[in-house]
Parts: sequence; structure tokens; C-alpha cells
Amino acid sequence: MPSRAHEVLVHAIPRLRRARELEDEASERARVEAWHRTLSPSLPTQAVPGFSRRWTVETRDLGFPSYVLEPRDGAATRTLYYVHGGGYMAPIDAFHVRYATRLARATGARVVMPDYPLAPGATWRDSHDALVADAASWASRPGGMVLAGDSAGGGLALAMALSMRDRGHTPATHLLLHAPWSDLTTSTPDTGEYDAVDPWLFLGKLRAYAAWWAGSPEDLARPEVSPALGDLGGLPRGLMLYGTRDLLAPGCRLLRRRAGEAGWDLTSIEERDLLHVYSLFPYVPEARRAFGQAVGFLRSPA
Repeated sequence: MPSRAHEVLVHAIPRLRRARELEDEASERARVEAWHRTLSPSLPTQAVPGFSRRWTVETRDLGFPSYVLEPRDGAATRTLYYVHGGGYMAPIDAFHVRYATRLARATGARVVMPDYPLAPGATWRDSHDALVADAASWASRPGGMVLAGDSAGGGLALAMALSMRDRGHTPATHLLLHAPWSDLTTSTPDTGEYDAVDPWLFLGKLRAYAAWWAGSPEDLARPEVSPALGDLGGLPRGLMLYGTRDLLAPGCRLLRRRAGEAGWDLTSIEERDLLHVYSLFPYVPEARRAFGQAVGFLRSPA
């Protein structure tokens, strides 16, 4: 049974995020484009206590910004390459930075967070090659690289891993996926059932954002867009965490099944009645448990 703290967030997050179903695609596009024009270009660090005392930030130019966070104590022996979620249309959130820096401190890592261009103004084609090349450069450094992400970022991290494999790059040591959006076709037959129980995500918006990110209907099923539908053989060891009060749960189950068929070593942890990306939430016992599972996984041999 979910904790009381989790249930408080079940009610609070949709209200704080003003979650609601799509009215019409054109209005949603106009709303998102107007919102993008108000966004600050800086990294949001306000959710990380003592950030400036503990971390330095270097901004690198990949054709878009990529933030490299180094611990001031010089303790980093590896790299955590963290790809943020947000439906491919929302920017890095302060709680993405909070989670990534906590995980990095627990595992002796620096953090790399690419601020990739967002839909609807951009599609996957505007960032994929640059992200793959950048991740490959970090993976080839001493200590190796963990590739991680949540929601859309989890799907993008998986797509990057597929391209790194196909292009002969040094792979990540581990893949850490929080409720990854890995099938943008939303073709799993029970997706509609989960739309009815998820208070945060909505199927109409999911389909609109997927179309924006793909750029064309023909690209929706490409492995760079829907990596769950690609060849999953030969990937680094993976850990996937997700709950069942989540519209993306059917896609996570599809990924779990296809991983087994491909022989990919993916550990899948499904938590009953937990919300989308519960494992990133602050102050809930389920997230504390998930954090321990993630740290244990990243400390295990590649």
C-alpha cells in the first residue's frame, strides 16, 4: 500500500503542474511555445541545498547547452550522464538537478546534464547525433559513464545507448531508467486503461508531444524515438523503476518483455499503485527505497 506521503503527492503534483487533458493540439502548441519564450536559460539549482558550496558548473556548447557539474571536493571518479524528462517539451527542473546530484554524491560521480532543444520547436533530429557523440566522449574517460534518465529522458537515454552501440562507441557501464517513455507510438493495447487511473499524465497530450518530437508519423517507430521497438541486444546492464498508477506502465512492461526476448540484462522493478517517476519524489519512503536500489545497482560491477 502506498505511503501517506506518496498519496499527498498524488493529489498535490497534478494541481501544482496544472495537469489536464489536451483541449486541442493547436492551442496546446501555442501554449507551450509561449511558455518556452519565458524560460530562463540557466540551470535550476534552487532545490539543491548548498549547491554553490558543493559544485562547480561549466556550460559546454553542443549546439545547445550541456552542464557539467563537478564536486568541489574533487571526489568524482566516474560520470553520471543524466537526461531529463518532461515530455520532450519541458526543460530541466530543479528536482532533476536535486536527484542527479544526490545520486552522484552517493556514487562518486560528476554530473553531465544536456539541455537539449525542446518540442515543438525541435525534433529528435536536432539533438540526437550531438547527444550520442557527447555521451560517447564521456564514456571513454577513466571511470566510465552511467547513462540515466526519467520519463522522456529515460527513453532518450535508451535511444542514445542503442545509437552508441550501433556506431561502435564505448558503451555506458550502466543504464538507469525511471519510468522511461520508450514507446512513443503508445501501441500497447492496455494504455487506455492506465489513462483512466493516472492523475498526472493524459493520453491526448502524450500523443501530441510524441508527434512533435518525432517530427513525422514515419519517425514515431524509429529506435531513436521509440527505442523499446528497436533491437535491444548488446546493451549495458540496466535497471528500470516504475509504478502502476502511470500511463507509461504498459510501455515499461513492453520494454521489459522485449529486453527478455533480446537477452538484455534489465532488472525491472514495478511498484503497485505508485505514480509516474515516484522514484524521484522528495520526502517519500518509496523514493528513499528506490534511491537505495539505484545506488546499489550503480555500485555493482558492470
